[in-house]
Amino acid sequence: MSVPYETSAYEPPESPESPEEHLMRLLGRALNSFELPDETIRRLDCALAHDGSLHSAHHSAGLHRETYRHTWLLADGSALTLWELVHNTTPGGEPQHEVYVDEEELRTAGSRLALPPDAPDFELPAQVQVQVQLSPVPAPRHAYVPDASADHARRLLRRAENADRPDAALADRLSTACGHQIVQAFGGPGRAGRARIGFSLYEHAFLLRDGVEVSLWEVEHTATPDGRHMCEVYDSEDTARRAMERRAAQVSP
Repeated sequence: MSVPYETSAYEPPESPESPEEHLMRLLGRALNSFELPDETIRRLDCALAHDGSLHSAHHSAGLHRETYRHTWLLADGSALTLWELVHNTTPGGEPQHEVYVDEEELRTAGSRLALPPDAPDFELPAQVQVQVQLSPVPAPRHAYVPDASADHARRLLRRAENADRPDAALADRLSTACGHQIVQAFGGPGRAGRARIGFSLYEHAFLLRDGVEVSLWEVEHTATPDGRHMCEVYDSEDTARRAMERRAAQVSP
């Protein structure tokens, strides 16, 4: 005899947690989490939100099998789903957890369990499955690389020599960066001064864990009394370009 899914021995917790915490808890309890592709884990590193819901349940003679859908909203506006299988191997035994990247793998794994064939799955209709209501997230402006991004921001600010560089509050926000991209911005000062003076402007774009995009603007130049290389960092492109104009005017004949 089938048992209503509400009697499931396992229920996802209702306490709020971050997308990263949700993922770590799922991977920590799954016996086969090491089999997940590295690319899948990398994509989930910058997830903005998550939702977990019961997908189906099968209870009979003290044995149970439940499947859960775990979906993350990614920074590019797409969604990524992992499927969790929860079951026991003996009547009343402790639940075991497995995780899969697609529903077909989930079904194959579930079919191997020793459950009576006369108790069909109870599957929730799609229209009543629990869903997280998320505000539309615009596509990010940059193709971010999740490679020690917070450390990159720290090193960039540390080498800035201008007194009006971004303050500690912005530096603290950038400590949560989970992706970055460097893009050269073209178009230098209107007057370049002596021929040996050079200016370069770079945008260092960062994606924070809350989905916010923040850019720092780096000015590299040799408009110094002895011609040495100097790095300045600003929190907006306009401020950076004004600084370039100001430096160029100081060295013009």
